[in-house]
Amino acid sequence: MSERVLIIDDEENIRQMLRLTLETAAYEVGEAGDGMEAFAILGGDPAWNVILLDQRLPIMEGTEVLRRIMVLAPQARVVMMTAFASVELAVQAMKLGATDFLRKPLTPEMVRNSVAAALSAAKAPEGVDTRSVTMNGFTILSSSDLAKQPNERRFIVRKPNGHDQEVVVEIAPEARESAQRMTRGATMDEDLWTTQAEIFLSDFIWNDGDVPHSGRLVLRGIDPNLVEELAKQKGEK
Repeated sequence: MSERVLIIDDEENIRQMLRLTLETAAYEVGEAGDGMEAFAILGGDPAWNVILLDQRLPIMEGTEVLRRIMVLAPQARVVMMTAFASVELAVQAMKLGATDFLRKPLTPEMVRNSVAAALSAAKAPEGVDTRSVTMNGFTILSSSDLAKQPNERRFIVRKPNGHDQEVVVEIAPEARESAQRMTRGATMDEDLWTTQAEIFLSDFIWNDGDVPHSGRLVLRGIDPNLVEELAKQKGEK
């Protein structure tokens, strides 16, 4: 039996493009123009393997639709789609249960890769974490088992084809100097540097649609929001 994919998007031309892309790859495809239509479909037939869900929909936004999908079809892997997004929104969608977050305009290859990655995650062995942040079919995996130099953070990125690549984020001296100025000499917690490095890598993948070919990025600045978090932590102690 073919894997089943439900498309939820209010733009008919996009639904048609997605349907053609997926049917060519031998998927069984269904369509809904908004959340209410999708709920009606899922209420009568929740056995969908993957759901492609647009963020900007009439009546209710995609994230709210996602919350209800997790109740109606909890086994489905949901891939969010939007032309108006940020890494923060992607992370929010992951926390709500999404598997991937695709940035419009979409390409057939991007769609097929993301659906294949979602199906692969659904079939992962018990005990394997499949809820890491994924964008455009790329999943960032971090592990405490990876050796870290003081000014390096190492991540494994799983590509849509299933292959893993190590990416090193180097924390440049100017980044630490900037943090020192912002914190008036206070030392940044090393875990916050790890968070900043992961955000930096996520931004790169989100904007470029790929990992750096060299396998290395250089972080030269610091997010002021992380500095505020450090100050808050210091104040709570």
